[in-house]
Amino acid sequence: MTDALADPHYRPHVTGDPADGPRDIVILGSTGSIGTQAVDLVLRNPDRFRVTALSAAGSRVALLAEQAHRLGVQTVAVADEAAVGPLREALAGQYGAGAVLPEILAGPEAATQAAGLECHSVLNGITGSIGLRPTLAALEAGRVLVLANKESLIVGGPLVKALAKPGQIVPVDSEHSALFQAMTAGRREEVRKLLVTASGGPFRGRSRAELAHVTPADALAHPTWAMGPVITVNSATLVNKGLEVIEAHLLYDVPFDRIEVVVHPQSYIHSMVEFVDGSTIAQAGPPDMTVPISLGLGWPDRVPDAAPAFDWSRAMSWEFFPLDDEAFPSVALARHVGSLGGTAPAVFNAANEECVDAFLAGRLPFTGIVDTVAKVVEEHGTPGTGTSLTVEDVLEAEAWARARAVELAQATEAARV
Repeated sequence: MTDALADPHYRPHVTGDPADGPRDIVILGSTGSIGTQAVDLVLRNPDRFRVTALSAAGSRVALLAEQAHRLGVQTVAVADEAAVGPLREALAGQYGAGAVLPEILAGPEAATQAAGLECHSVLNGITGSIGLRPTLAALEAGRVLVLANKESLIVGGPLVKALAKPGQIVPVDSEHSALFQAMTAGRREEVRKLLVTASGGPFRGRSRAELAHVTPADALAHPTWAMGPVITVNSATLVNKGLEVIEAHLLYDVPFDRIEVVVHPQSYIHSMVEFVDGSTIAQAGPPDMTVPISLGLGWPDRVPDAAPAFDWSRAMSWEFFPLDDEAFPSVALARHVGSLGGTAPAVFNAANEECVDAFLAGRLPFTGIVDTVAKVVEEHGTPGTGTSLTVEDVLEAEAWARARAVELAQATEAARV
C-alpha cells in the first residue's frame, strides 16, 4: 500500500490534550446533524475541546447564534450573505446589550476561510460537494481534518490526496470510522480485504422488478437510521454504499477488488477488516454517530462515555447477507466510476443528486435513478486522471452532469405521460 490518507497507525505530534488544556476545534456545518451532535459532545467535554469558530449555510441563524454563545466562539461564518443581519441580531439577543460579538464571515467562501483559521482540528460536517474547498483549505493549513463531508473526497480525490499528509484525515462516516478502528489490529500490509456493511435500506430482499413502482414515501422509510431525504434515498438505492466504496479506496489505498459490501440489517457492526491470517476484526456499536464524531475530535484518544454501550444482558440477533448486484447496481457502477477516476466521481455524485430530486418530485421512477446516472457517466466518457485536475474542472464536470441528468429525467417523464 502507498501512504494512506487515514492512517490509524500514524501518531502525529498532538497538542491540546486534556493535560495541556482543551483542543481548539473549528466546526463546519454546525447546524446540521453532524454539527449539532459535535456541539453537544464539546459542551459535555469542556476540559477536552474548545470550539473557536463555527460555520453554517445561514438558514438557521437562531440556532447558530445559540451555539456561538454557548461555546464562546471567536468567529461565525455563514454562506448566505443575506443572513448576516438576522445573525447579528440573533447574536446580540444571545450575548446581551453592549457585549462584544464574534467576528462574522459571510459569502460562498466563508466556510473556506473558517477552515483555514488557527486551530488543531477542523470538523467538516458540510453536506455536498461545496465542502471541497473547505477540505482543501484545512489540509493546506496543516490542520487535522475530521472528515464527515464524504463528497469532498469523492469529487476531489486527486486534489485531496495531493495535499493530505499521512494520518492528517480522521474519518467520521460510521463505516470508515469502523475501518479506521479495526485496522489498528494489524499492520497495513496485513490487510486482505475491507468489508463495508450496509443496512440494505427499506427494500432489502426485493427484486429489480419489485423496485420499479416504489414511491418516495417508501424510499424515505429507512428501517434503522434517521437521515435527510437525499441520503435516505441514497441508502435505498445503495448509492451511499457505492460512494463509501470509493471513499474507502481513497482513504486506505486498498484496491477496489478488495473492498466488499456486506448487507447487515441491524447496523450494529459498522464495518470489518479481514487480515491475511483469516482473522476478521469488526467494530460494533448502536446505530448512532456520537462515537465516530468523538473519535474524530479526540484522536488518538477516546472520549470516555461519549455514547452508551450495548446492553449485553439482552438477547440480540445479527444477520449478514450478500449484496444483490442485479437489484442494486449502484455499487458496481461506483466501482467503475472510481476506477475511471478524474472527474468521473464528481459526475456520478452530481447526477445522482439531480436524479434523487427528480424521483422525490415524481418525475423519475426509483429504478430510473441509477439507470439515469449510469447514462450520464457513460456519456461523460473516460476522463484523464493526471495531476492537473483543478477545482474548476470538478465544478465544470458537476455542472454538466447536473444539466444532463435533468434532461434525461425530463425525457423519461415525457415518455411516461
